[in-house]
Amino acid sequence: MVVQEDNSGLTVQSQEIHEAEIPKEPKVYSLEILKIIKAAQQQHGLRHGDYQRYRGYCSRRLRRLRKVLKVPQGDRRHFKRRDVMPVMVKDDKFLQIPLTLAERAWSYAMQLRQESNTEPRKKFHLISKLRKAATYSLQLQELIESVNCDARTKLEAQAYVAWIHGSLHFELHLWKPAMENLKKAQVVYEKLVTALPDPDRTTYQSRVDELAPNLRYCAYNIGDTTAIDDLMQMRGQLSAELLTTLDSLMAQTQETKSSSEEVTWRGKSCGTVPPRVAGLLHADSRLDQVLCKANNLQTRVEHLDAHLIDCKDAIATVRETFKSELKSKDSEKNSTVQHLISYLQYIRLGRTLERNLTLVEIAKESKSSKPQDIVRLYEAAIHNLVEMSQLQDDEEFRRNLEVRTRGYRAFRCFYMAQSLAYVQRWREALALYQRALQHVKTAMEKEETLPEDLKTALCQLKASIEGAQYAAHAHSVLGDQEAETGTSTLIKSKKPLIERLHEYREDPSLLSKQPKIVKLPPPTQSIPCKPLFFDLASNMVEFPDLSEKFGDPSKKGGQAGLSGFVKGLWGWGNK
Repeated sequence: MVVQEDNSGLTVQSQEIHEAEIPKEPKVYSLEILKIIKAAQQQHGLRHGDYQRYRGYCSRRLRRLRKVLKVPQGDRRHFKRRDVMPVMVKDDKFLQIPLTLAERAWSYAMQLRQESNTEPRKKFHLISKLRKAATYSLQLQELIESVNCDARTKLEAQAYVAWIHGSLHFELHLWKPAMENLKKAQVVYEKLVTALPDPDRTTYQSRVDELAPNLRYCAYNIGDTTAIDDLMQMRGQLSAELLTTLDSLMAQTQETKSSSEEVTWRGKSCGTVPPRVAGLLHADSRLDQVLCKANNLQTRVEHLDAHLIDCKDAIATVRETFKSELKSKDSEKNSTVQHLISYLQYIRLGRTLERNLTLVEIAKESKSSKPQDIVRLYEAAIHNLVEMSQLQDDEEFRRNLEVRTRGYRAFRCFYMAQSLAYVQRWREALALYQRALQHVKTAMEKEETLPEDLKTALCQLKASIEGAQYAAHAHSVLGDQEAETGTSTLIKSKKPLIERLHEYREDPSLLSKQPKIVKLPPPTQSIPCKPLFFDLASNMVEFPDLSEKFGDPSKKGGQAGLSGFVKGLWGWGNK
């Protein structure tokens, strides 16, 4: 895109002012409180009632969160308390810090509750830890109310605070406040059960069932005859006093559910989707607007990379959530889940294709990039289109993708020809230019199915191919004439001078400091090995008798023995 600007540069300034005036939508934070703590409890000890192990996990989790989010409490020598403030919240993980603090204090209290059976003094320590857990839960609720959180997070925060305070009053034997708080938590969790999709209802329904025995015990300990009636009428009282905003929050949750629960792709329903997938689909619908507001191409690539990571996580969530449906013999359920996975893979491949094309634009603008780099990016784009065509058996769907594939093959052939022309291989480059032109013509035959941006790019590519084709043809003809007449004067050759003595070339490298005269070291050559001769006649030769020349060995040995005896007797001859 070309931007015209006058000498004063007012166009750039007005564009920056216009971008500054665009309102940025605030980020909506979400925290599935009960789901997070239930998963952590089941994985770290509470399945077997080991509260000490869960408390250790909370401490380690808190340390990791503060390190990742850069919210330390002092250094190694000094401790300085640092709570999470609303200004600091830039991610959902900031909300997990007060939640983990409350869970650590609560698990310590439950550990002391088990030990207080034999040591009654630990009852006071138990109450202290529950008070601390209640304080941290209130901090969590205030933090959630201060930042922009969704309706579900606000409801879960209210229920969590009511449950912690109900547990504290239950241990203090304050039966009426305990019953009010526990009933408050039960009502909110029941509302959430009706608002959430089927995969999440089990966790919240189990919490509702857990609160029922404590509520009955509180009603029994109140002791008056109206306790049961008050318990039955508590729902109406809570709706009038506490949950005045509950209806509006539930309406928002129901609206989100209705808009993201049912998903249809290519005329076929994908069934009920998990909340994680619903959030991804909502983010994908708004991603185009975010990409349009990006300042440069690198920012677009970063947004697409983050979205691709979310796509990968959403596909893993679907496979984990609907594991039983994928293994079941019910063809209808299985096909519905497979259709949802295919839809998510289509989104992932489409955004990957968009990312590769953005990288192509970056490579074209860069001066240091080579045509080979652009060829690899177009090969990745073609591979994405081939994978997308394998997701559906629809013939029309495959035909549309095949037309787009033809268009990107034209770009790939063009840049392959450019890379060959760079090394002066004109004939091969000319052949690839012709092949690229064929791909362009084939794709333009069904131009009604092509996107507008690809159609415009193909028209520009056609003009570029024609010019490059004539240039390559001229260079190839000129090269053939020079080879025949020998009129080439200044040609650099990679062969050493000793191998081209029969050709006349004016090579400037021969006058340089490193002339190519002979190749050193010379190449190795294979030569015949030296033959081996064996003396095969030695076994047939009869050697002469040489005993006369050596004399009688018996006589010589006797003389040597007598003289040796005499020398040894008198000591003569010793060295």
